[in-house]
Amino acid sequence: MGTVTGTVLDGSNNVFDVECDDAGGDASSGPHIRSCTLKSKRLTTDIKYYNPLAPGDRVEIEEDELDAHKGQILSLLPRKNKFVRWNVKGRCPQILAANIDNLVLVTTPDEPPFRARFIDRELAQAEYQELNPIILVNKYDLDSSQDMDFQNRLSIWQDIGYRVIRVSAKTGEGMTELAELLQNKLSAFVGQSGVGKSSLINVLDSACVLRTGSLSQKYGRGTHTTTKGSLMHIHLNESLVDGLSNVYASIIDTPGVRRFVLHDIESTDLALYFREMRPLVGKCTYGLSCTHNSEAGCKILEAVYAGAVSEERYDSWKRIAEEIRTGSWSD
Repeated sequence: MGTVTGTVLDGSNNVFDVECDDAGGDASSGPHIRSCTLKSKRLTTDIKYYNPLAPGDRVEIEEDELDAHKGQILSLLPRKNKFVRWNVKGRCPQILAANIDNLVLVTTPDEPPFRARFIDRELAQAEYQELNPIILVNKYDLDSSQDMDFQNRLSIWQDIGYRVIRVSAKTGEGMTELAELLQNKLSAFVGQSGVGKSSLINVLDSACVLRTGSLSQKYGRGTHTTTKGSLMHIHLNESLVDGLSNVYASIIDTPGVRRFVLHDIESTDLALYFREMRPLVGKCTYGLSCTHNSEAGCKILEAVYAGAVSEERYDSWKRIAEEIRTGSWSD
């Protein structure tokens, strides 16, 4: 039996679709995708994850002698990077995507309601994992997008160096900028339920029709239409790429998250993952013992008073640190 490497597209119940690097016979039939199980039912890793493999993972598989469309996964190849959250239900970390070029954090001004601290948690986790995230604001056609508090928060993120892209899957606003960012890259779309990740993908590739869901009328929350992460290759709509044909992008559409809980970050270290606070950590009068709450000589508090660190982000940092300490996370 031969071995071959490939990329995990999706999976559930320890059965994974793997896009293999070998040809699939008839070249016109597209990539060779095998349905693969784990050789030993579990992979050898230092950490127990909710899911042993994630979309984007590179694996080595053993070909099935009897069925060219099946195989067994022998090993996980080293990851370039990964984006993880703590899965409360499974009580262990969950990998949402691996080996990505872009981490795209999708939010909206409303429908579902805008949650700045949700994004701040995602940003902190991305900083911890040395990823440079992009904040993608969908549904920018809504009247609520002009709310001053909402616009202020977008400006704060931009001022500290995050790229913010404003788009509307409904009107097409900003979709050309988004397509330019995505082309020839592997990007993961992450966000709470109902922000329109699947709708965006449908606009980016007119031939791609993903199931989209409506918001829950009772709670104003999105319904989970994407139930598992999936990596797909899309042919970008020519109208978005200056009329060019055969321009592709690879996107990992992750399930909607209602509660993003940080993984492996201590409350005392959280300021290291707020990028505007990081340079000040350790420079307070009390050094690394400073709690940044009321101490004289605290450089972070001085920066807040001087306007170098926004009050909104400082308040978000305090609330998230308290969530880590108490283990009580808000939606």
